[in-house]
Amino acid sequence: MTVKEELTEGSGEHDGYVPSQRRLDRERYKRARARRATAIGALSTLVTGAVVYLVVVNAPGWPRTKETFFDWGYAREAFPKVLEGLWLNVRLLLVCGAAVLVLGMLIAVARTLRGPVFFPLRVLAAAYTDFFRGLPLIINLMIVVLGVPALRLQGVTVDPVVLGGTALTLTYSAYVAEVFRAGIESVHPSQRAAARSLGLGNRQALRYVVLPQAVRRQVPPLLNDLVSLQKDTGLVSIGGAVDAVRAADIIVGRSLNYTPYIVAGLVFVALTIPMTRFTDWVTARMDRRRAQGGTT
Repeated sequence: MTVKEELTEGSGEHDGYVPSQRRLDRERYKRARARRATAIGALSTLVTGAVVYLVVVNAPGWPRTKETFFDWGYAREAFPKVLEGLWLNVRLLLVCGAAVLVLGMLIAVARTLRGPVFFPLRVLAAAYTDFFRGLPLIINLMIVVLGVPALRLQGVTVDPVVLGGTALTLTYSAYVAEVFRAGIESVHPSQRAAARSLGLGNRQALRYVVLPQAVRRQVPPLLNDLVSLQKDTGLVSIGGAVDAVRAADIIVGRSLNYTPYIVAGLVFVALTIPMTRFTDWVTARMDRRRAQGGTT
């Protein structure tokens, strides 16, 4: 189909519209430019990949590195065990992700409460976010996973999976709380004032007017935090939980071959890419709607 036929069909033949020669030339130029950019991009990618490949395979230590990190036999042995351990990471992502969203929302609401009576609550919420955002996640995991069992508290679990999930929730809820708070503060005060003028109380205005807009605006950064959480679930292995990373570590400890780590890394990458692409799609969609004057 020619450019003229496509433009005519897109605009409707029954309207009698015939695109001008200038528009046809413009569309033809855009298409030629797009094809040229695609060809250049593909060529540059191939050249870069070939250069990197040649540099790596011609390195003096490549034979030993290939044997240690890219052994097909160990990869086949590790893959099913890594997949079995990955199910624990997926469950942690689902449970901790839900807990993080709920706790983060509560902390964000606490930080945005108005009135002097809520001052202690605002201080506690601010102290929580400051502390756990500043504390490295791996140290938090060590404190919770190794420190809580040492207390020998009655009725408190010592399961490394539960304790590791708790540490992840504590850390990520601080980050998510700030994302929610930014969304709440981005809603113009006139929205709250309009809700109050309609007879809604502060709680109702927050629930029905402010929070829906705040959450919708903060979907992309929330998804980014969930992507990071998905990767960091592998850190629960430091407490002995047999997830994908720990399953690979067991094989490495027995064979002294690091190929299982490569397998575990590739599995995490394969799990992360769909969510990353979904985040990019959501972000682009919201940017288009915002540019068109739609609801943000």
